[in-house]
Amino acid sequence: MFFITLIKYLTGESLGSILWFKMNIIDKYFTRQQVAVFVMLLMVLTGLAWMVQIMSMMKFLMNYGVKFTDFLGLTALMVPFIVSIIVPFATFIAILFVYNKMIGDNEVVVMASAGYSPAKLARPALIFAGVMTVMNLILNLWLVPASQAKFYDTQWNLRYGLAHLKLQEASFTDMARGLVVYVDKVSNHDLSQVMLSDTRDKKSQITIFANNGKLVTTMRGLSIVMTDGSLQATGNGEIIGTFDTFDMDLSVSEKNNDSAFRARRMSTMELFSVKKENVSKKQYKTVMSEICNRILMPFMNIILAALCLTILLRSSLLRRRASFAPAASVVAMSCLMAGFMSASNMLTSLTSLIALGCAELTVLVVIMVLLFRK
Repeated sequence: MFFITLIKYLTGESLGSILWFKMNIIDKYFTRQQVAVFVMLLMVLTGLAWMVQIMSMMKFLMNYGVKFTDFLGLTALMVPFIVSIIVPFATFIAILFVYNKMIGDNEVVVMASAGYSPAKLARPALIFAGVMTVMNLILNLWLVPASQAKFYDTQWNLRYGLAHLKLQEASFTDMARGLVVYVDKVSNHDLSQVMLSDTRDKKSQITIFANNGKLVTTMRGLSIVMTDGSLQATGNGEIIGTFDTFDMDLSVSEKNNDSAFRARRMSTMELFSVKKENVSKKQYKTVMSEICNRILMPFMNIILAALCLTILLRSSLLRRRASFAPAASVVAMSCLMAGFMSASNMLTSLTSLIALGCAELTVLVVIMVLLFRK
């Protein structure tokens, strides 16, 4: 609503005249081309990013014996997050491509000669960018946190809940670096003739032999409960003994430890409820950065759109058309995004977050004034 009011004030247009059903044929012409290019870019870039994600997680598929359909479902949960990152860039590129093409075909020059001001020429692109801003906000505030929470929960369940599928009969299996398990026979969760060597802690190494074992899933991950066996441990001294029952962790879960603090999976309300004194300094910076990305990043859609339009439209009306305008737009976009991302990673409090929001608003107003000035 703020952007519609700002455009109305700067252009002098009524509210109804900047809505779709009041658009003239020129506005609709611009919008159709922008939407077509945006959808194509979004599909291509999202598909490429998703394929990269699939390739990066192939080791997870191979090591944990996950079904391919479950694996695809897991990687698909990353798509909303991927889209939320791509939308501002796809919006910028779509506007840059469409307006630069029309400038090159002299369509913008003809429209300007017919009385179209830069404000009227920019209107369809700004409305489009405003819609993308709203869509990006919806993604960031609700869909991305929900999908990321589901992603990490599903990943944990596939990694630790189904890890027993990885064990092969009569063979040595590396469960993790320094953790080797040998099983003679596997029947569902029941094991027989188990040998386990755990050298993950160099100061305390242990070797276990047991007649029977059973795999169980706990909050710490996958464990094996062994019965009727013997062990040999080295550390401060050497220990040799027998046992009736022995419980051993086969993996270390990432669900509850410090390295598992994932702000991305937390809801927006949970992020704002995090107290600085209850988490580490690094974790609180992560929370502030996540809040910034969810709330302030979507507004980069309209800032980048206005920046692109200002450079392209103002340069197109010069006597000698500036051929460097597209390159200048890309450079300006890169600098602005780099500055925003650097600032978002340095936030340490809500005060600094508000200051960054005010700076973002100031940049937007300055660009809008430059775009709409007579």
